Amino acid sequence: MEHTQFNQGLLDFLTDSPTPWHAVRQMTAILDQAGFTELNERDEWSLAKGRGYYAVRNGSSLVAFRTGETDPVEAGIRMVGAHTDSPCLKIKPNPEIRRKGFYQLGVEVYGGALLNPWFDRDLSIAGRVTYEDGAGAVKDVLVDFQKAIAFIPSLAIHLNREANSNHSVNAQTDLPPVILQAPEDDTTGFHDLLLDHIKTDNRQLDIHHVLGYELSLYDTQKPAYVGLRDEFIASARLDNLLSCYIGLQSLLDTSGAQPALLVCNDHEEVGSMSAEGAQGPFLASVLDRWCGAEKRGRAIARSVMISADNAHGVHPNFADRHDENHGPLLNAGPVIKVNHNQRYATNSRSASLYRQLSEQLGLPSQTFVVRSDMGCGSTIGPITAGNLGVTTLDIGVPQLGMHSIREIVGCEDGHTLYRVLVAFMQRELVN
Repeated sequence: MEHTQFNQGLLDFLTDSPTPWHAVRQMTAILDQAGFTELNERDEWSLAKGRGYYAVRNGSSLVAFRTGETDPVEAGIRMVGAHTDSPCLKIKPNPEIRRKGFYQLGVEVYGGALLNPWFDRDLSIAGRVTYEDGAGAVKDVLVDFQKAIAFIPSLAIHLNREANSNHSVNAQTDLPPVILQAPEDDTTGFHDLLLDHIKTDNRQLDIHHVLGYELSLYDTQKPAYVGLRDEFIASARLDNLLSCYIGLQSLLDTSGAQPALLVCNDHEEVGSMSAEGAQGPFLASVLDRWCGAEKRGRAIARSVMISADNAHGVHPNFADRHDENHGPLLNAGPVIKVNHNQRYATNSRSASLYRQLSEQLGLPSQTFVVRSDMGCGSTIGPITAGNLGVTTLDIGVPQLGMHSIREIVGCEDGHTLYRVLVAFMQRELVN
């Protein structure tokens, strides 16, 4: 796939994926078009060599794999991992707030979000709604208002003279967005507004009433190239939908000769402890049903996992926040992430495998180590390595503004990582 084609597909994918559920729906549609077969965890599986399959859990996590032409127990599995969730503001179950003629929604901060960039943005709402139909059946539907329907106004500097020098955000009191004007005696509930939208947007649904929802706010500004020469890509949710897209395209474009797998877990931003998170049993369950529970350990001993999650690029205004010898630059290649305290799972063997592949393709790579006097983030890499016992590499595209409502990456790095992952997925692993 060419560089420009890759990035255009990425921009489209980001636009259509405001939540993990929408991202997984996009990925399954792409997999269906590529001839992959959906597997239901409730059913018995019958897997054939040389085929592609995928399974979805909770609608927000996905495992897709190619069985290859060789036995995974003997050949090992080339695995790539990413996560579908991003820091955001989620709407509370009873969110209605009425003040001074404004109708607002109570929100909860999901993950380690940078909060200041959420102010004065054109926001919309998307996610999953669970409802009861006319026959009493409980069903789900994905919703996306698509247009700007909410905003969180800043307080004018005249009323907060410390705004540019000493301003903190109170997540409870400062963040409720405005969605409309209504008198304080108005009794319209958010469920009512949600039901009206669903009935208008999905006229074919027999929806009786809303039972529950998992909805979040998102920025309506579309992904775009930025920079005088279009050197960068700006978008929400680059961490970590960029890695999901890279992993998916790599799996689709590999030869299919070797067993290869992509896992995209939800809930990484809040610790991964869920049925569909990396600390849950989803991936292990799929591997057991593919390889056989007794043979899974043999397959894992011959396998390698590449955990792809974006890395901290050097900020030009805060270059001193990086170790002077380990400051990744945008458009200078994917970043091998190292932490000897096991916040990243990289070891010398897994890092060397990536460097060798990258050098054989004539592509650049970089290395990141956090400053010794600063804390280090983490990924699904150490969790997956600990759960499965698989040799793991942590790597990612360098970015700026991580966990902001709008993030920045170089326009070349995603395609570079894609090219190496394609080679990885069709390589014979050294046992």
